[in-house]
Amino acid sequence: MPQKKAHHLLFNKIASIYGTFFESQKRSYNKAIETAKSELDLSAFETVLDIGSGTGALCSVFFERGFTVTGIEPAEKMLAVAQRKTCNQKIAFISGNVLEGLPFEDHTFDIVIASFVAHGLVPEHRKIMFAEMSRVAKQFVIFHDFNQNRSIPISIAEWLEGGDYFKFIKTVNHELQTCEIALKNCFSNVKVINVGKHVAWYICTPNYR
Repeated sequence: MPQKKAHHLLFNKIASIYGTFFESQKRSYNKAIETAKSELDLSAFETVLDIGSGTGALCSVFFERGFTVTGIEPAEKMLAVAQRKTCNQKIAFISGNVLEGLPFEDHTFDIVIASFVAHGLVPEHRKIMFAEMSRVAKQFVIFHDFNQNRSIPISIAEWLEGGDYFKFIKTVNHELQTCEIALKNCFSNVKVINVGKHVAWYICTPNYR
């Protein structure tokens, strides 16, 4: 089964389980934003796109911080949970897959972010995602994802999920720095900030702006 279809089915199956972690995810995202604040103060920006927005926890955090928020997610049941969890917040949720192209003009959003998406993709799919995120970003692309500090529970969970976690944590810096589309780098600068024991922000300056 192709990776895109397999992941779509998996996340539709576990959407209700993910929904139970909504509030704890929000706390974790808020902590990450505060930890990264000395390097990147998000209060200077207004619009954000969340790639693979899942159950909407990160979208909700950005909304509460005053952003105009758009989330895009391919799994219908994840979207349904997100819409229910954020029913009192004005967040635009869209059904779509970054690997099939984002339905937005160039430089549409100040910030384009993806949380725990990149490590689940194979390298050639990550490259497509990097390029699309760079294209629609005005200021920064951020990947909230695993760093190189492995743990046994994370390793077991990621092995069961069947993504590319083990290669990702070894190669992500190089992939971001060398990503190239049409003979042009996706990003002009990449900065890594550890925002948790096992999690980093990979802050990238788009090369298309």
